[in-house]
Amino acid sequence: MKKAIRGWINRHAARAAIVSSAALLACTAHAEGKISIAQQFGIGYLILDVVQDQHLIEKYGKQEGLDIKVEWRTISGATGMNEALLAGALDVVSAGVPPMLTVWDRTRGRQNVKAIASLGSMPNYLLTNNPRVRTLKDFTDKDRIAVPAAGVGFQSRTLQIETARVFGDSDYKRFDAISVSLPHPDATAELISGHTEVDAHYSSPPFQYQELEHPNVHKVLSSYDTLGGKATFNVLYTTQKFHDENPRTYRAFYHALVEAARIINSDRNAAAAAYLRVEHSTLPLPLVQKIVNDPEIEFTVSPQRSFIYASELNRIGVLKNKAASWKDFFFPEAYAEPGS
Repeated sequence: MKKAIRGWINRHAARAAIVSSAALLACTAHAEGKISIAQQFGIGYLILDVVQDQHLIEKYGKQEGLDIKVEWRTISGATGMNEALLAGALDVVSAGVPPMLTVWDRTRGRQNVKAIASLGSMPNYLLTNNPRVRTLKDFTDKDRIAVPAAGVGFQSRTLQIETARVFGDSDYKRFDAISVSLPHPDATAELISGHTEVDAHYSSPPFQYQELEHPNVHKVLSSYDTLGGKATFNVLYTTQKFHDENPRTYRAFYHALVEAARIINSDRNAAAAAYLRVEHSTLPLPLVQKIVNDPEIEFTVSPQRSFIYASELNRIGVLKNKAASWKDFFFPEAYAEPGS
C-alpha cells in the first residue's frame, strides 16, 4: 500500500509541476458551448470527477441545445487559479472559500468574480511529525508548515483566522513566515519521510488520511474547529462576463454539479471508484471508500458556513468589502439551494 501511495504522490507531483503555472495556459475567449474548468488535487474535487466521469455537462448541454466542448485542467494552488481566471485563460476555477473571497473582494466593480457552487464540506487537518507540537502555541520559527499557497490559500487563511483568535487580530500573520508553498502530494511525501525541513502540513483529503497512517504524524487542528462545524472546503467560481454571456452553458454546468452531488450521495462507494478512474489513481479502493464515507464529509453544492470566512477575513482586514450574506458572493443560480 505504501508503494502505491508513493507512486501516486510522485506521479501527481510531476503533474503539478507541469501545470501549476498559469502562464502555461493560453488565453482564449470562449463562446457559448465551450467551457474550460480547472481543479486541484484531492477528494475535495470528487463532484467534478463525477461530472467528468459521467459526462454530465455534455448531457445537460444537449438539453440546452448545445454540444458543449469541455476542457479540464489541473493547477496546484489558488494563486495560479486566480491568475488564470483573471487572464481569461480559464472559464471556471476551483479553490477554497478564502481565495475565492479574495478575488471577489478585489474584482468588485470590474470582473465581478463570484462563486458558482460549493464542492462540499470536509475538514482539513493541520498535521505535524514534531512530537513537541500539540497546539498552535507550540510552533516556533524552526518549524515549517507546508500549504498549497502560502499566505493566501484556504489552509493559510483558515490558519490566520485561528491565529487571530489565539494571539490577537494584529498577529494573524504570525505563521506566514514559517509557511512554505507546496502541492499536497509533495507536502505529504515530505511529512511522511521526516527528512526535510517541512515538519507540518495543513492537509486535505485524501492526503491527511495517508499521513495519519504513519505513527510519527498527529493532528494539531481541524478546520472544523475554526469554523464551528461542517463548512465548505472548495468552491467553483467565475467572472460575471462568463456567467452573463454563456447562460445555457452555465445552466448546464450548474445542473451537472447538482446531479453529481446526488450521484455521490446515492452510492458513495461507486463515487470512490469514479475518483480512481478519473484521477488515474493507484490508491487502494478501500482507502478511498473509507474517506468518501467519512461522516465528517458532506458532498453538496450548497455552501455551509462560507459567510464565517467572509466576516472573519473582513474583521482582520484581509477583505476590504463587507458581505451582508453568502448571497453577496454567489451567483443567483445558487440561491435555489440552502446556504450559509
